[in-house]
Amino acid sequence: MQNNIKPEFDGEAKEMEKNEMGGDSNLAEGQNQLERGLKSRHIQFLALGGAIGTGLFVGSGGILSETGPAPLFMGYVSMMMVVWCVMNVLAEMVTYLPMKGISVPYFIGRFVDPSLAFAAGWNYWYAYAVLVAAETSAASIVLQYWNAPVHVAVWISIVLVVMLLLNVIAVSFFGEAEFWFASLKLITILGLIILGVVLFFGGGPNHDRLGFRYWNHPGAFKEYMAPGNTGKFLAYWHAFVKAGFAFITSPELIAIAAGETVDPRRNIPKAARRFIWRLAIFYGVSSLIIGIIVPSDSKDLLGASNASASPFVLGIQRAGIGGLNHAINAAILTSAWSAGNSFLYSGSRVLYSMALSGQAPKIFRITNRRGVPYVAVLFTWAFGLLSYLNISNTGATVFNWFVNISTISGFIAWIVVMITYLRFRKAFEFNGLLHTLPYRTPLQPYATWVVLFIISLLTLTNGFQVFWPDKFNAANFLAAYITLPIFLVLYLGHKLYFKTPFMIPVAEIDITTGKKEMDELAEMEIIREPKNWLQKAWFWIA
Repeated sequence: MQNNIKPEFDGEAKEMEKNEMGGDSNLAEGQNQLERGLKSRHIQFLALGGAIGTGLFVGSGGILSETGPAPLFMGYVSMMMVVWCVMNVLAEMVTYLPMKGISVPYFIGRFVDPSLAFAAGWNYWYAYAVLVAAETSAASIVLQYWNAPVHVAVWISIVLVVMLLLNVIAVSFFGEAEFWFASLKLITILGLIILGVVLFFGGGPNHDRLGFRYWNHPGAFKEYMAPGNTGKFLAYWHAFVKAGFAFITSPELIAIAAGETVDPRRNIPKAARRFIWRLAIFYGVSSLIIGIIVPSDSKDLLGASNASASPFVLGIQRAGIGGLNHAINAAILTSAWSAGNSFLYSGSRVLYSMALSGQAPKIFRITNRRGVPYVAVLFTWAFGLLSYLNISNTGATVFNWFVNISTISGFIAWIVVMITYLRFRKAFEFNGLLHTLPYRTPLQPYATWVVLFIISLLTLTNGFQVFWPDKFNAANFLAAYITLPIFLVLYLGHKLYFKTPFMIPVAEIDITTGKKEMDELAEMEIIREPKNWLQKAWFWIA
């Protein structure tokens, strides 16, 4: 078998394969390096912090209102399986080359095509920037629950300023802040799950045993867009699409943070293996609890009226537990803050990495003495100002715009990730080196092919409502599909201008540049040995 292995780090490889744009991606060389300040607990909670946000706490209420409790639960479980595959393929690639300044577009350019990497990079940045605005918008919805005599613009300003400050300080401080933000969210979710079980069996103040009452009346399914079984299936499919917002780009958070992670060859697989189980508990069980404690015909759910609120808060309010609804609403507010914090971090790192590879202006390469790419942070943060649209529109309307735009961007990103992994794996098979990967996941490459088909279908049908007779709405159509032509223009424009090949031939894919340095880094890492049972438990958790 032909073996296309380049010298480990010779003079030609120093510039990390200059791309068609004329930029040099010197990630292996060690220049413009970020600080490795994220520990195991930081990297695991960063991913969870991005995943557990307003998609679950607020957006789930909109799904329940439109489709009913059964499609809500089924949609989240289905999307969890998709996310599991995306996380696995990213973890395999990133564990192999956890270089500083790395990002998903770097792998796309190296294993597939520079033009696709260019389009994907800007798509990722665009998604993260919109998500910053979405989380800020969600925070304003949560704050309006209290009917405080403060203009919504004031709350939005406070949320945005805190996000900015946490991202321009040292990365270790950011990681620590995100760890505690995420810890609060996890405690909140666990508390809500326990509360849901208690209310299910009638343990609330009024001793009213809920059981699956709301699954019987108003019903498990709400027929969506059509009567009968067709309407029930469309309700499930709509919930499946909408559930994507809760998970979108969260697997990539671990990949983006790999270059700033201590002992990445150990901590990335550790985080990836636990990610799906934690999502199963927090999303799977939580989505079931929501359908138990709140009826789908509640007028206060997201989109049902202007007075939108989290379904968890509404459930507590209905149960008559005094004061707890305010405490949970406050915790949900911090979750929006935390998720926005994570997305601002991720968007700035994508922009920084693209600048290193010549796919974004060089100014975004600039870092401060603490290793923070503050110019990229400021530019990404500026798009969070779109959240001020809440001033002239209802919070639910603006939030849904951001949800639709970011969800389709995330689906496109996952399609490209699947393609990249298939090329990555093909290159290793071609060189007979598949067995040398430091981390391998089950059911590959078959799971990737199945998920690639599912995500492609979700992307094409995510706005199917606008094609229904007499249901066309220009604003909803643009929100659902505007990202597709933008992505194609970026991809085709780059390809035509730089005349790049359709794909890098498998025989020419470089699978060794930077490997030697990462292997040496892994050998230098010191394995932590627990001194007692308490440390052993802590090391397992964090």
